[in-house]
Amino acid sequence: MNRRHWIAGAAAVAGGTLLLDQMQSAAAAAGLVALAKSPRMPVLFVGHGTPMNAIEDNEFRRSWQALGAQFGKTLPKPQLILCMSPHWITSGWRLTAMAQPRTIHDFGGFPQELFDQRYPAPGAPEIARQIGAGIREARVGLDDREWGYDHGTWSVLKPMFPAADIPVLQLSIDYGKSPAEHFALGRQLRSLRDRGVLIVGSGNIVHNLRASRRGAATMQAYDWAFDFDGRTKVLLEKGALEELANFQGYGQVAQLAHPTYDHYLPLLQAAGAVDAGEKMRFFNERFQSASMSMRSVVWG
Repeated sequence: MNRRHWIAGAAAVAGGTLLLDQMQSAAAAAGLVALAKSPRMPVLFVGHGTPMNAIEDNEFRRSWQALGAQFGKTLPKPQLILCMSPHWITSGWRLTAMAQPRTIHDFGGFPQELFDQRYPAPGAPEIARQIGAGIREARVGLDDREWGYDHGTWSVLKPMFPAADIPVLQLSIDYGKSPAEHFALGRQLRSLRDRGVLIVGSGNIVHNLRASRRGAATMQAYDWAFDFDGRTKVLLEKGALEELANFQGYGQVAQLAHPTYDHYLPLLQAAGAVDAGEKMRFFNERFQSASMSMRSVVWG
């Protein structure tokens, strides 16, 4: 199989940290192009909401465009984007490992314009292999043919990085693993930030489609939605990131905010990649359809 040598990655993990010097040595020995050391990249958690945000001219999409425009200016341009999406649920974690991932339209009932959208960003099969092999405290398999970029990934990245010239890997959700294990997986990805990797969690802090009310104003939401979003906001502001994994202790509020909590797990993976005391800021602090929190976070 022909390989696209965009980048090469780490060969080992010690104490949950990628050995970046060994990564560079191994890449050089194999004749590959290594990820260059870079200023520490930020970490993002993006509330993605409805797929229509990818094409509608609304405040959410405009904020994604504005944030994307900062990379290469006030923020360093990524060499690679690693995106966690709740729309790829697997048994065991998996990474996309194909050279040209397809754009997946994993939804129904929307206008044709949305189905016509494509995001042709290249994959990075070699770095996927290296990351998958390097993570020791969780098993991460590779997918070189089945998946691609679902709307949890492309609907956000296309407004942010419309040139689609940055390689992207998508990381799946292993719903059989506990919230704490998703946070721990994020811990193992932290040092990728020093090699130009932008880590993006895409989901929603509150996500209950069964309770959605189309046309609700952006600050109209259920009491339980405000409650859960508010509790999460407090933990994020305090930097109590490990405590985010204890959300099921909120009882009925948690059950209403997340009948299934797949959209919350990317927040935990992203938060795991954040350093203690790291600066953060919110954006899109609003709701969509009364039952989805669009609150988003930039760390770093």
